[in-house]
Amino acid sequence: MPSTLEEYGSGMNIFRRLSENTKVLATGVGVLGATRKLRSDAACDYSDMLDVHIRNRPDRPALIGEASSFTWHELDAYANRVAHWAISKGLKRGDIVALLMENRPEFIATWLGLSRIGVVTAMLNTNLTGDRLAHCLREADAAFWIVGAELAEAAETALPELETPPEVMISREAATNPDTVGASFDEAIADQPNTNVNPSIREGRRGSDLLFFIYTSGTTGMPKAARISHLKAVTTGIGSSKMQGLKPSDRTYCCLPLYHSAGGMMAAGASLFSGGALVIARRFSAKRFWSDCTQHEVTSFQYIGELCRYLLNSPPHPDERNHRLKCIVGNGLRPDVWEDFQERFKIPRIAEFYGATEGNFALFNASGHPGAVGYMPGFLRKSMGVEIVRFDIDKEEILRDESGLCERCGLDEPGELVIKISETTQFEGYTNPEATEKKVLRDAFAKGDAYFRSGDLLRMDEDGYFYFVDRIGDTFRWKGENVATSEVSEVISVDPGVDEANVYGVPVTGTDGRAGMAALVTNSEFDVDRLGSLIEQELAFYAKPLFLRVLPKMEITGTFKHRKVDLVRDGFDPSTLSDTLYFLDPRWDGSGPRYLPLDTETVQKIESGEIRV
Repeated sequence: MPSTLEEYGSGMNIFRRLSENTKVLATGVGVLGATRKLRSDAACDYSDMLDVHIRNRPDRPALIGEASSFTWHELDAYANRVAHWAISKGLKRGDIVALLMENRPEFIATWLGLSRIGVVTAMLNTNLTGDRLAHCLREADAAFWIVGAELAEAAETALPELETPPEVMISREAATNPDTVGASFDEAIADQPNTNVNPSIREGRRGSDLLFFIYTSGTTGMPKAARISHLKAVTTGIGSSKMQGLKPSDRTYCCLPLYHSAGGMMAAGASLFSGGALVIARRFSAKRFWSDCTQHEVTSFQYIGELCRYLLNSPPHPDERNHRLKCIVGNGLRPDVWEDFQERFKIPRIAEFYGATEGNFALFNASGHPGAVGYMPGFLRKSMGVEIVRFDIDKEEILRDESGLCERCGLDEPGELVIKISETTQFEGYTNPEATEKKVLRDAFAKGDAYFRSGDLLRMDEDGYFYFVDRIGDTFRWKGENVATSEVSEVISVDPGVDEANVYGVPVTGTDGRAGMAALVTNSEFDVDRLGSLIEQELAFYAKPLFLRVLPKMEITGTFKHRKVDLVRDGFDPSTLSDTLYFLDPRWDGSGPRYLPLDTETVQKIESGEIRV
């Protein structure tokens, strides 16, 4: 443990530092205490950790959906029927079943039942069709595919792409079309026993057994299947619960996809392990969000930063302060939104975290320090092997010194976050060994060591707070300087006429690096001259977007991440784009550059070098 305050940094006073350290350690101790039964080599799994709630509150609500709900007893019974169905099909520990279903209680009850005999659930993205969906099925190599009737047509587009299609089971609801292809999953489990499976079937289980495959968003290529063990899923869920201080009386609202880690592992896990109730929305709706929270007496919800931005940009809602929320948890809440969101909607506490689905460790901001994604005492950073290393933006590779070792960043210096891979911080990887190896940094600080590569640029201030800078690949160089797209987006998003901003770099003929461009979704208050003044005032010359593109709507992933690949490919040529385009024209003879409409003639002059940018 450091012996001087200088080793911690000098900015934070000792009392505040002790308070922050205490919060971090208390959460960590709480997680360790709650998961003491579940170890990599222990005969204990996810379901075992829920037994206490099933016994103690059988008639209390566990899952509340739009069309169906389960008490704890009903959840247990449904899961048991699924487990017995799997046994009847000859499925066993380590086998894989794919699941494609929109948010509803049956989603959680199905994978929970499969897990009771050691079957792994591949949780498929509900936005995929055709070859991309087929790719995910090939990655899983599943023998059975359980499909919600609402997605049966999407599923059918993938089947012709598969050499050996899995057996399809359709989970129907009263409101869906019964004339879909595939055997009825509801009928298949209806006659199965609702009692616990024979204990002998579960004797071989271990905490290190796989529970899920959770797929990456696939924004830059095909989705990858991350391997998630029972131990990791339990630790994540309990960690979220402890971070929020949830109790059996709490209700957590989830409108994020259950097929992803934020909704399916954090929100669901936090609620289940606290013994409370999870309120499940089919999908996010800004119009219905606050009325849902009020109607169901929600005390917590899981957010993504863009979800909060959408709510903040929405018209006033009569229930937006008429709620019982005590805490919200999530990631990606940017500084330009944080305090306004908290004040407008009367949010008592925000628990921001940083982590990756496939990652081996997570940071969290227990105190609600605005803008920070986490805090960690110096002695804990050292013992856990949490480092920020210098990164070359142009070459997109980690820098090494003359001896071949990585270089640690200084305070407030952006670099790639890496976390040591050890017994306590294991990296479970992907189903694809090559993809797994790409995420491992070897011989980082000593011969033979290994670190998980986050793929993100972060910085740490003198007080030990971590801040997200940008996703590697999004940051670009212009005029010899690094431009962090997230920081430019924050500045632009302050303008009242801008609802969303997606910043990226585009190549310009005859120039080095990439010029900044911002795709915008605007409202009736949009004024390009006012936005230009804001950019002129707040951004360095190299960070100012050279081009603006006004879109009718922003393309996003199922987890609210902005898509950039197509925008970069589209470029800025008005002859191929129907959207309104602007150019930061240095020739304007007023007081400094100004955004002017971009036409084909101007593009030709830029490309020929007549207009120097």
